[in-house]
Amino acid sequence: MTTRSPLRFLTATAFGSLALASCAVGPKAPDATLPPLASGAFIGAATPAVTAQAARDDWWRLYDDPVLDGLIGQALTENNELEAAAANLRRVRAALGEARVGRFPATTTSAGFSNGRPSAATLPAGTLPPGENAPDSDTYDAGLDVAYEIDLFGRVESTIRAARADAAAAEAALDIVRVTVAAETARAYADACSSNAQIAVAERTIDLQSNSVDLTQRLLDAGSGNGLDTARARSALESSRASLPPLRAQRDGALFRLATLTGRTPAEASEAARACQRPPQLAQPIPVGDGAALLARRPDVRQAERNLAGAAARVNVATADLYPRISLGGSVGATALEADGLGDSENFRFSVGPLISWSFPNVFAARARIEQASAGSEAALATFDQTVLVALQETETALANYANELDRRSALQSARDQAATAARLSRLRFDAGADSFLTVLDAERTLAAADAQLASSDALVTTYQIALFKALAGGWSEG
Repeated sequence: MTTRSPLRFLTATAFGSLALASCAVGPKAPDATLPPLASGAFIGAATPAVTAQAARDDWWRLYDDPVLDGLIGQALTENNELEAAAANLRRVRAALGEARVGRFPATTTSAGFSNGRPSAATLPAGTLPPGENAPDSDTYDAGLDVAYEIDLFGRVESTIRAARADAAAAEAALDIVRVTVAAETARAYADACSSNAQIAVAERTIDLQSNSVDLTQRLLDAGSGNGLDTARARSALESSRASLPPLRAQRDGALFRLATLTGRTPAEASEAARACQRPPQLAQPIPVGDGAALLARRPDVRQAERNLAGAAARVNVATADLYPRISLGGSVGATALEADGLGDSENFRFSVGPLISWSFPNVFAARARIEQASAGSEAALATFDQTVLVALQETETALANYANELDRRSALQSARDQAATAARLSRLRFDAGADSFLTVLDAERTLAAADAQLASSDALVTTYQIALFKALAGGWSEG
C-alpha cells in the first residue's frame, strides 16, 4: 500500500481531473477542496471503545459469529440490488468503450447492384430512334469510405474523459450498494437476535409474575390475602404478556428483511437467525482510522468526485462546439457494368480530402450548451463538498451515539442489579410479614422494566456499532 496520504491523494485526484478538463478549451473548471480539519482524528475517537487503527473492510468478522459471516457472504452474492448495480456498471463501461472509438477512423464498406433504364428524354438528340426505349443497364459498385476527426480542440478526448468518469462513478455506486447491503444484513440479523433476547426477558418476567399471581390467589383462598393484591398481580402479568406480540412481530420483520437482503423469500428466512438468542457482541475496540482514511474509503465521496470530473469534462465538450470540426476523409472503390469488371483498373475510383464543418456564426445554441454544462459542473462541485461534510457528520454522529449508549448501558446494568436486589429483599420481607405484597409487586415491576431497558440498550449498542461500521464504509471491497 502506498505511503502517500489518502486525503492528499483524493484531493490531488479531484483537482487533477478538473485541471485536465480545463486544459483543452473552455473556462477553468471550479476548484475542489476538502475541509482543513478533515484529515485529523475524529472528535468522538476519545472513547476507549474505539481505536485509531485502520478500519477493517471485513468488519463483520470482528463479531466472530459464523452465522453472520455466512449471511453477509450470501447477501453479497445473491442480493438483487447488487446485481442491478453491477449491470449498470457494465452498461456504463460499454458506453466508455463506445466513446473511445472516437480516437480511431470510422470506416464504412458498401457493395451494391442496380438495374435501371434512363429516360429517353434525358439522352442527347439522335441517340435513339423515335419511339424506342433506352436500353436497360446493370451497375455494380463496391467501395470503402474512411473518415477521421482531427481532435484539435479536445472534443473527442473530453468526451472520453467524461465517459471514463461516468464509469468510475458507476463503480463507486456499486460499492455504495455493497456497503449498504453488508450493513443492513448485519442489522437485520442483529435485530432478530435482539428481539429474541427481549422476548426471553419478557418471558422470564411473565414467569415471575405468574408465580406472584399464584401466591396471591393461594393467600386469598386461605383467607389471609385480599382481592386487591390479586387484581394488581394479574394486571402486572397481563401487561407483561401484552409486550410479547410486538416483540415477536419485530423479530419476524427482521427475519423477512434478512431474507430479502440475501435473495430469499420470507418463507425461506434463516432458521439460524430465528434461533439466535442474543445480538452479536464485540470483544475488542472498533478500529476507525482518521478523517483522511475515511474520505479515501467512502465510495460516495469517490462517486461525487468522479461526477465532478465528468461534469468538468462536459464543459470542454460543449466549448469545443464553438470551434470547427476538421475531418480527413477518403473513399476507394470500383463501379462497373459487369460484376467481373470491378477489378479492372479503368473502373477504379478514389477521393481524398478534408472536411470542415462549423456552426459559426450561429453559436447561440453552443453557448447555451456551455452554460448548461458549466451550471452542471458547479452543482457537481457543491454536491462533492456536501458529500464530504455528510461523510464526516455521519461518522461523528455514529461515534457519539455508540459511546453514549455504552455509558447508558453501563448505568442500566447497575440499575438492573439494584432492582434485582430490591426485588429479592422485598420478597423476603413479605415472607417474614414485614411488608405488604404491594411492595413486592412494585419491586418486581421495577425489575421487569429494568430488564427490558437493559435488553433494549444491548440492541441499540449493536445497532450503533453497525451504523459506525457503515459510516466507515466497511464492506465495499469486492475482495
